[in-house]
Amino acid sequence: MISQTISDFTSLAIASGGWMEMDRVYLQNRILGLIGETEFEELEPHQSPEESTKLLDELIATAQKNQVIGDSLSEKEIFGAQLMDFLTPPPSVVNAFFAQFYAEDPKKATDYFYDLCKTNDYVKTRAIAKNIVFPVETEYGSLEITINLSKPEKDPKQIAMEKNTEQLDYPKCQLCMENEGYKGRSNFPARTNHRIIRMNLDGESWGFQYSPYAYYNEHCIVLSEEHRPMEITKQTFDRLLKIIEVLPHYFMGSNADLPIVGGSILSHDHYQGGRHTFAMDKAPIEFSFSLEKFPNVTAGIVKWPMSVIRLQAKNKEELARAAHEIFAKWAVYSDEQLDISAYSQDGILHHTVTPIARKKDDFFEMDIVLRDNNVSKEHPDGIFHPHKDVQHIKKENIGLIEVMGLAILPPRLKTELEEVEKYLLEEENEMASYHKEWADSIKMNHRLTKENVNEVVQKEVGQVFKRVLEDAGVFKRDEQGQAGFKRFIDTL
Repeated sequence: MISQTISDFTSLAIASGGWMEMDRVYLQNRILGLIGETEFEELEPHQSPEESTKLLDELIATAQKNQVIGDSLSEKEIFGAQLMDFLTPPPSVVNAFFAQFYAEDPKKATDYFYDLCKTNDYVKTRAIAKNIVFPVETEYGSLEITINLSKPEKDPKQIAMEKNTEQLDYPKCQLCMENEGYKGRSNFPARTNHRIIRMNLDGESWGFQYSPYAYYNEHCIVLSEEHRPMEITKQTFDRLLKIIEVLPHYFMGSNADLPIVGGSILSHDHYQGGRHTFAMDKAPIEFSFSLEKFPNVTAGIVKWPMSVIRLQAKNKEELARAAHEIFAKWAVYSDEQLDISAYSQDGILHHTVTPIARKKDDFFEMDIVLRDNNVSKEHPDGIFHPHKDVQHIKKENIGLIEVMGLAILPPRLKTELEEVEKYLLEEENEMASYHKEWADSIKMNHRLTKENVNEVVQKEVGQVFKRVLEDAGVFKRDEQGQAGFKRFIDTL
């Protein structure tokens, strides 16, 4: 009964902290008007109302029945966000609650904000649950494999609507502060229920929010108020360490700032973090060294398929200076023996880093992943990028999240791997031809049955991802590569 749904939804809105019991009739009438209903029966709200997203589905279905909205994806998302805005206090109130909880414990503050973002459907928990996730054990630890199915595929109606929608310059991108409360349009996501926690970093205004389609627990974004390109500078290391000082239960990292080795959004300065332990976090130091200029900073090479230097110190300012010095040295470093070149013939810079910061007891820790975005005739997509023979599984950029050991694989693989399994079992199949060489090698190396084929394929996908990371490593894991890594270390 829709009256019961409205009563329960109104109770959730009041419980969110943005309204009071006195506002109940007002809220019920607002919801009635939005969904196109004219009749309402006063009902006692359930003591334990259904979860907010189920109530939302019922309200959207009623609005569609009453022809308030159509059935396109964008119409439903925009309308749903407007309804969920009732469950979301205004930005000033959310920030006040966050500060109040933070005074007790930083974890309580992020718990409050994350729970709010899940309850109001800004973090798409139901969509995220569709992702296929499995671990694969390797010599580097347990890599995490995710086939990303959370973002809904656009139907033909949606594509047609986007084609006919005017291209606007507001907000400039999906990471701008101006997204907070933005209604959305057919070619830009609804953000009416979006809230941002304000942060001050180095005297600049930054925002803290969660990612709607999270790849791991409490996947958050810290973004500059100014719409400006990503850039790794001394301030990058300072800010990352300041953020983990403020939120010591989170890690915080930055994508590299160059194409090929950078993330998907290079146009807006931002960092990503969260409450998750990656395989790289647990990887041990296999070669320790000292930094003459920074005697209080411990340093070492991490046992990892990519080229990673780990620094630890109690003093975050000294750690930031050490990290920046390594970055500055790497930016101009070349090694002809390994075909590593900092600059191309036209003077374009090709070296940068992917830094990741975390707090461990009394120590600040930073991993500095060395990156190189050169291309060649043999590897036109990138010398230190997934090579052609593994691109049937992963050909996209290796960004911050993959660097740490969590593969984000394209949705096409869900059905493609099912066809690979059929091929391996010699059943009728429509396997893509670019998987054949890989599938044949699996056939050759395994005794396959209906019972084990899925597990075998998952393990082999994990081995491909390991190779992807090795391809992205600038100093390879062989004797020659590690000798080259130590030559670089000698320059520090």
